[in-house]
Amino acid sequence: MNPLEYLDALGEWILSNLHNILLSVIAVVVGYLILKATTKQILRLKDEGRLEQHLAYTLNRIAKWIIALAVLSVILSQFGITLGVISGLLTVLGGTIIGFAAINTIGNTIAGLIVMTSRPFRVGDRIFFNGQFADVVAIELIYTKMRTLDNVLVSVPNQELLKGQIDNYGKERTIRRQVRVSVAFDCDSAEIERVLLEAATNVSDVLKEPRPYVWITNFLDYAVEYTLFAFTNEIEKLTQIDAELHKSILDVCKRNKVDISTPLLLRQLHS
Repeated sequence: MNPLEYLDALGEWILSNLHNILLSVIAVVVGYLILKATTKQILRLKDEGRLEQHLAYTLNRIAKWIIALAVLSVILSQFGITLGVISGLLTVLGGTIIGFAAINTIGNTIAGLIVMTSRPFRVGDRIFFNGQFADVVAIELIYTKMRTLDNVLVSVPNQELLKGQIDNYGKERTIRRQVRVSVAFDCDSAEIERVLLEAATNVSDVLKEPRPYVWITNFLDYAVEYTLFAFTNEIEKLTQIDAELHKSILDVCKRNKVDISTPLLLRQLHS
């Protein structure tokens, strides 16, 4: 078939279906106007504070899908595709989408029930999860909400919580913190212990009971590793306490001429 025959066939099809084409165009225009009016109404309710931003966004998406499907149904019906076929296709498509969505939803719901019953943490606890500290704000069926130290609200699917390791520091529990330093072999171990304990006592949030203590925890190639253990019940200030312990150790070591950089320098010279 040459190009002219194609054009003739197309022209005949347009003429024979002109009424259906006009109705389809009208359906598109009407659908667009309804969508604009619906979107405007949703935005007005959001601006007035009667709808939350997330709910307004969800309603807007739902309205778009409903109107688009309605317009598509009208257009297809104009060209002989019956509503029964359309509904059948939509049922299969919708069932597939809902099925995949339900798998995650049901999984998160079951995980949420497990978290609620086993109680690895409670609302208000500070936990260490996914590489950062966070305070548990709410435990819901689908998500557990946490607030990070940067004041960011994070919603974690409950299935993810069951997969990962969670360190629960509680609310007022006494916990142990530790700081490791390495010092040359020729330094007096009793003097190093004294210096590190002095550094711990300089941090106001470190408890006097249980008392801080120092252990030799490793022999490195060019140094001895000492670990200072200290206790605190200020759960809300853990990162600050760790920073103050490090600063105090650095200051006290400088004041007592304890060189904690020597092993690192020796290691670099011999490498």
